[in-house]
Amino acid sequence: MQVKTSAHPIIVSIPICHYDDTESAKAARRQLKETIYSVLFDMNVPAVCAINQATLALYAARRTSGIVVNIGFQQTSIVPILHGKVMRKVGVEVVGMGALKLTGFLRELMQQKNIHFESLYTVRSLKDNLCYVAFDYEAELSKDTQASFEVAAEGWFTLSKERFQTGEILFQPRIAGVRAMSLHQAVALCVDHCQAAELTGDDSWFKTVVLAGGSACLPGLAERLGKELQGLLPQSVSTGIRVISPPYGADSAWFGAKLISNLSTFPGPWCMTKKQFRRKSRSGLVW
Repeated sequence: MQVKTSAHPIIVSIPICHYDDTESAKAARRQLKETIYSVLFDMNVPAVCAINQATLALYAARRTSGIVVNIGFQQTSIVPILHGKVMRKVGVEVVGMGALKLTGFLRELMQQKNIHFESLYTVRSLKDNLCYVAFDYEAELSKDTQASFEVAAEGWFTLSKERFQTGEILFQPRIAGVRAMSLHQAVALCVDHCQAAELTGDDSWFKTVVLAGGSACLPGLAERLGKELQGLLPQSVSTGIRVISPPYGADSAWFGAKLISNLSTFPGPWCMTKKQFRRKSRSGLVW
């Protein structure tokens, strides 16, 4: 980018991990942040803001409170956030299924149909461009859903039921032979925990559900998740729940960081300076 590192504060997105409220998880978070700060300050960066991906995705949706459903590479995290802070005491639900499993399942379906391809990149391209989530899975099975897409250097590929069977494993993991909680069950559990925690006098803060991650961009996912939550939760709880698709697609976390950097208060309270880092390092209070 040919810019002077000493002239620009940096916002770094932290992976969604180590979110338990245990001492070992706290130590892991502290070590990760210390490493990030140390490396960047060695590059003469004037100030650093290290913030998790879920919070950035929430900011991109113009919210500071809600539940973020982040479909990551290997797992999906359901993260409750209140006023920009992860509510670790409420608990972060984790489903052991992510984008890699979705792509892998589509590969299996294609192999069963003797559809030949050169690489996993081809399968991922087809997932991103042809796949969607059915609002009613059983009804979708009886429809003609055939569609084609051209992958560069490989030609045209045609998929049919595979288009919606891929995303269905988020709601019915057993289809892919996975023993895991379904997405809507995990989100409903998080909602229950948020309500039981009684963190505020207003329950509306956890009724905004924001999807994040590349695979969360599958068309129909937000509508299907909303439908499943309405059927799973008591009416008194489900009323008012809104599921929002990734506001900026796979780049939502980046846009969340952009919004922060454009605030009149940035870097100010958002960042830690090199001087603050050294002072807190000496006293052991970096986290």
